[in-house]
Amino acid sequence: MKQFNCGDVVPGCSVTFRFETEDRILEAVGQHARKDHGLTEIPPQLIEQVKDKIKPAA
Repeated sequence: MKQFNCGDVVPGCSVTFRFETEDRILEAVGQHARKDHGLTEIPPQLIEQVKDKIKPAA
């Protein structure tokens, strides 16, 4: 199980994602970024920041 905390990249966001794979986390984070942060496109550098902050779930 892996985990990503959106607040690690977007200060003030308290959403946490926990899924079996990094790909599933990235998919969910993309949906969240569009819906809750108003992004229409996800820049490659943001994807890399997210990947760098994905950790084994606590």
